[in-house]
Amino acid sequence: MAEALSLFEKIWRRHVVIARPDGYTLLHVDRQLLHDGSWQAFEKLAARGIKMRRPDRHFATPDHFTSTAAESIDAIDDPIRRRVVDAIVANTAREGVQLFGLGDPRRGIVHVVGPEQGITQPGLLMVCGDSHTATHGALGALAFGIGASEVAHVMATQAIWQKKPKTMRITVDGRLGPGIVAKDVILAIIARIGAGGGVGHVLEYAGAAIRGLSIEGRLTLCNMSIEAGARAGMVAPDEKTFAYLEGRPFAPKGDEWRKAMDFWRGLPSDPGAMFDAEVTLDGDAIAPMVTWGTSPEDAAPVTATVPDPSSYSDAVKQEGVRRALDYMGLKAGQKLTDIAVDRVFIGSCTNARIEDLRAAAAVAKGRRAVVRAWAVPGSGLVKRQAEAEGLDRIFRDAGFEWREPGCSMCVGMNGDTVDAGQRCASTSNRNFVGRQGPGARTHLMSPAMAAAAAVTGRFTDVRKLGAA
Repeated sequence: MAEALSLFEKIWRRHVVIARPDGYTLLHVDRQLLHDGSWQAFEKLAARGIKMRRPDRHFATPDHFTSTAAESIDAIDDPIRRRVVDAIVANTAREGVQLFGLGDPRRGIVHVVGPEQGITQPGLLMVCGDSHTATHGALGALAFGIGASEVAHVMATQAIWQKKPKTMRITVDGRLGPGIVAKDVILAIIARIGAGGGVGHVLEYAGAAIRGLSIEGRLTLCNMSIEAGARAGMVAPDEKTFAYLEGRPFAPKGDEWRKAMDFWRGLPSDPGAMFDAEVTLDGDAIAPMVTWGTSPEDAAPVTATVPDPSSYSDAVKQEGVRRALDYMGLKAGQKLTDIAVDRVFIGSCTNARIEDLRAAAAVAKGRRAVVRAWAVPGSGLVKRQAEAEGLDRIFRDAGFEWREPGCSMCVGMNGDTVDAGQRCASTSNRNFVGRQGPGARTHLMSPAMAAAAAVTGRFTDVRKLGAA
């Protein structure tokens, strides 16, 4: 009788080159994504006189250091950032790597470009020098972030050493209510299992509520797997996956498409496949979520109040909550809907796709932002589509700034930052201390919830605005 295998196990076994007695396995890498922060890896190879083994398996785009004020190198006013963005042009040209560069409408955030171009596909093992590479697991790939030296290793060998992680299946059953989206689901999951709940595991998301998500929603879900400490996040490929990929530039064509489909259909976890851990959530019970602290696990329904540190039994956790509330300028018992915001950011590799912009625009339409708000598309193609649909006009009419593609305010390393002491409603993935700038206070939420904060000036249950 055939062994019942999980989606992760099937992909892992196909990519094993050699397994060592010490627990490390050399894995073949199908594709590596590169961004402007990958310059160090190129320098490592150049210093040793090594050429890339398979440049055709690498795809690059500048995103972390680019300006969202204008789509040109001249818009980057910092000379160091400009050199970094210039470097990716020179390095990819020298090695023959496909570059989606400045001025190319396909350019954007690397984790938006990969799926959008069909570079990301089921069954692949993909890496990138960025922790949110887990995003690509939404299409049934095994994808994870790696360090700069590992990026260079993959460039030189098209392989990587890894210790095999454990597996955790997170099942979200039921049906999500009106206004509840993937960002709410993943924040509810992280609040449940904790920022370290997935450490040492690859997460597979399953259940009716997950199957009901669009591919863009699944990309949001898997993107934040790392915020639960997981190595990767995955969703089994299905008909939605195939429909999303068909016809994309780097997706298989003709007979190769039919062969790929035959392979992809065999990837989902087998009935009876074993997981090292199981977690179940009720999708019907998930409400619009916001974070109140300095970790993604510090999340609660917008209808809740700021927690009291003394309500936690663990002394270490109590102290952590006290420090978080002090940094965030909040008090125990304060209603989340009473918290006013200074800035709003809609963007990042978590929530800058067309569905995200549509959801935010639906809330902004006919209303006016009362605080400074930005809408930053995830790629040039997303920007073009949004403009073709008139979403940019909706945002501008509502007082939002319509920006160029890029990581922008999510990382705070490209000139897009939040001032010290300011509170930002953000669709990004991290609310760490200083993440959006020294002293900045970041609250994570969905695009619709961020738009609701922009037009009301405070955290607002988007369901009460009648558009989500």
